Amino acid sequence: MIPIKSHMAATHVAMQHHSSPLDGGARRPGRIRLLHPLIRRAAAALALAGVGAAALAQDAAQQLPVTRLTAGMHLITAEVADSPEERGVGLMHRPSMPANHGMLFVFEQPGVHCFWMKNTLLPLSIAFLADDGSIVNIADMPPRSEASHCPTKPVRLALEMNQGWFAKRGLKAGSRIGGEAFAPR
Repeated sequence: MIPIKSHMAATHVAMQHHSSPLDGGARRPGRIRLLHPLIRRAAAALALAGVGAAALAQDAAQQLPVTRLTAGMHLITAEVADSPEERGVGLMHRPSMPANHGMLFVFEQPGVHCFWMKNTLLPLSIAFLADDGSIVNIADMPPRSEASHCPTKPVRLALEMNQGWFAKRGLKAGSRIGGEAFAPR
């Protein structure tokens, strides 16, 4: 990437006009024609680099702020996805996830927020949660599937963990997840 200062200097040089004693001091755009193709090539290269960076960012796993949650005596480190963009990417493109880690999805309003596993490499279990942290229902989600997994009633929160995490700990509908995310709003 070209630093802004250098880019501005190059633009300034390109806009200068030349005068010559042979043409009576008339100003003519001499360098614009010489530098214009160079600037055009540089702009094209920058545009291609930007497109490539955007494509790489789409295919990269995101890292989000974390919160600590509890499920009885079990501690959970959960990344928090609370914007449409963060929720849209979720846990996509991750080859693995530590045992007690997951992702907490936070929506602005309760709703029937359904999830799929497109571009998600890990088998996951999702717990749809009421505002008080109680589990509404749990669904197991196979990797790379476009099947929808939905809550049985409107919720604002969902917690994704490695597949089987909830079952191995005896957690089911009615069990409670604790943490700051479940404090009264």
